[in-house]
Amino acid sequence: MNNNAKIETKNHSTLLAVTKGIFWAISLSLLCVLIFAFVIKYTSISETAIQPINQVIKGLSILLACFIISKGIKSNGWFWGLIIGIFYTIVSFAIFSILDGEFNFTINLLNDILFGGIMGAIAGILTISLRK
Repeated sequence: MNNNAKIETKNHSTLLAVTKGIFWAISLSLLCVLIFAFVIKYTSISETAIQPINQVIKGLSILLACFIISKGIKSNGWFWGLIIGIFYTIVSFAIFSILDGEFNFTINLLNDILFGGIMGAIAGILTISLRK
C-alpha cells in the first residue's frame, strides 16, 4: 500500500471515529436529559440547578466521545477533542432545537460552542494521555 492510500485510510478511520464519538455523545445527552426531566418533574429541584446540570451532561458527553475516539487516535488529542466538542455542541443544538420546535441563536450558543471546544480539548488530552 502506498503512502497516499495509508493517509487516506487513516483519515477515513479518524473521521469514522469522530462521527461515532459524536453519535454516542449525543445518545448519552439525550438519555441524561430524559432522566433529568423526570427528576425535575417528580422532585423540587430549583430552576437555578438546571443550567449547571446541563453543562455537566454536556461535559460528560464530550468526555465519552473523546474516550471513544482515543482508541484509534494516538496523537493530537487536543485537536480532535476540540473538533468533537465543537461539532457535538452544534449537532446537539440542532437536535434539541428541533425537539423544542424553535432555533434561538443567542450569545449562549456561542458560549456553548466555546465551552464544548475547551471541554473537548481537555478531554482529548486526558483520554489520549490515559491510553498511552
